[in-house]
Amino acid sequence: MYLSYTKINISQSCPVVESLNEQKRANQPETASLTAKIFAILFPSSPAVNALLATLYISGPPNFLLALCPPNIDPSSLSVMVAFAVGGLLGDTLFHLLPEIFVGEDSPDHVSFVMVEPNKNLLLGLGIMVGFFTFVAMDKILRIATGSEGGHDHSHHAHAESIAAVASGAETSKSGELKQRKSTKEASTPVAVPEKEINPSAKLGGYLNLIADFTHNITDGLALSSSFYASPTIGATTTVAVFFHEIPHEVGDFALLIQSGFSKRKAMGAQFVTAIGAFLGTIIGIAVQELGGNGTMLDDIEPVGLRGTSLTWGDMLLPFTAGTFLYVGTVAVIPELLETGKDKGLEIRKTIVQFLAVALGAGIMLAISWH
Repeated sequence: MYLSYTKINISQSCPVVESLNEQKRANQPETASLTAKIFAILFPSSPAVNALLATLYISGPPNFLLALCPPNIDPSSLSVMVAFAVGGLLGDTLFHLLPEIFVGEDSPDHVSFVMVEPNKNLLLGLGIMVGFFTFVAMDKILRIATGSEGGHDHSHHAHAESIAAVASGAETSKSGELKQRKSTKEASTPVAVPEKEINPSAKLGGYLNLIADFTHNITDGLALSSSFYASPTIGATTTVAVFFHEIPHEVGDFALLIQSGFSKRKAMGAQFVTAIGAFLGTIIGIAVQELGGNGTMLDDIEPVGLRGTSLTWGDMLLPFTAGTFLYVGTVAVIPELLETGKDKGLEIRKTIVQFLAVALGAGIMLAISWH
């Protein structure tokens, strides 16, 4: 098990450990990296405050960027940006979250000791699976509700096609009636074009997408809070990964709302409302960490372990986060990147660009972790 705070203090007085600590400090670089300095400025306070700041960072700028988006943007045109986000999410999961979950975060000041504890890794693996299948259930429920094959809030392309198909069906029937009325009038008579109407099913799809977006933002908030309580570095890198993911996510949802009949102003307002879910998730995560034995409010109270282990409920949030990131980065998004058209040359060039975007997103996460 991870040595508790009290045991670490005792172990640091051991001559062997003291010499190891001195050797480690001597080998550490004297100046912090540029990313470390930036993170120190962006996240200067306690885990709870830093988590709230991170939620503000990932919720504000992507929503304000919607003002620059044209109302007729096609969600399928975001494939390169989505590929970049996939690399960031999987990079954060594989380079930061999973090592932190099973081994712990390195400290620049002293050496760390990890002892194997029966069943602890099993519970951590169970937390990852619960997070993964929580999103499977969300995806399945939304597909049933919309009656479509691509109902998840990240399957923007498939969901957009279903909404567009329903809307175009309504437009086709309207155009037939319009042509019939037009043929009965003289050619010189101006024809009033009726205002575009959106089928109720398309509107329902837009509202269901908002609900899914709100729920997804709650899990983002949980991810940020659990990562900052794990360590400042894990919190900062998770913020970067979520931020990269939020931009195509918000733009895609914005496009779906427009296709569902929302005006640009109303679509932007709806996206700001769903951002409340991220703050709600962050607050829930902070409460679980503080009241579950991982926070600063209960430092003098011996935490009660889960199922005879040293784990607390707060420790299970980070595995849950890793499970949700694995789902979003693989099952929910990669099928969209696998879609191909009939033009083989165009698809090959598009695939190369997508793979480069994935490599860039993962490379940024690796570089941050390395330094």
